[in-house]
Amino acid sequence: MAAVITASQPSWIGPFSGLSRRCFGKLVTALRREGADTVRRGRPWSLPLEDRILLVAVYWRANLTLRQLAPLFGISKSAADRIINRLAPLLALQPRRRFRKGTVLIVDGTLVPTRDHVVAEQSKNYRYSTNHQVVIDADTRLVIAVGQPLPGNRNDCRAWELSGAKAVVGNTT
Repeated sequence: MAAVITASQPSWIGPFSGLSRRCFGKLVTALRREGADTVRRGRPWSLPLEDRILLVAVYWRANLTLRQLAPLFGISKSAADRIINRLAPLLALQPRRRFRKGTVLIVDGTLVPTRDHVVAEQSKNYRYSTNHQVVIDADTRLVIAVGQPLPGNRNDCRAWELSGAKAVVGNTT
């Protein structure tokens, strides 16, 4: 089976990953530094690291099934699944632990329907729900933390103490 999409042809990188060649190269370098291309026991990868990263990017961007994605790279669907399971956590953003002074964080909450009556509270419309709060960095619009209810407190969420940051509280009902 011959691969249709490959990172060795730079013209495929932009349309399928949404990244410029330069950004894609930086991403490959960063993952190599984190040890994504280290030799492990067992069968070697059928694709080079660049193609594996492109495969994960296409999977996330195009929302294709593994049956649709695997033939595009000339591999089996189980190999595509193993690649995604191995590389996807390495590509996920790591949350920041510290914030500079004056950082604005948005705290918002919503009631989420649930069937767990131990942590849920019955509302006026007889549905059980829990209050989940989300903390968002106002500059990057990335979710920093998600608060879940404490057992026994029903709809009260955990509180965070973030160093040097101001919290803007949204509608929590």
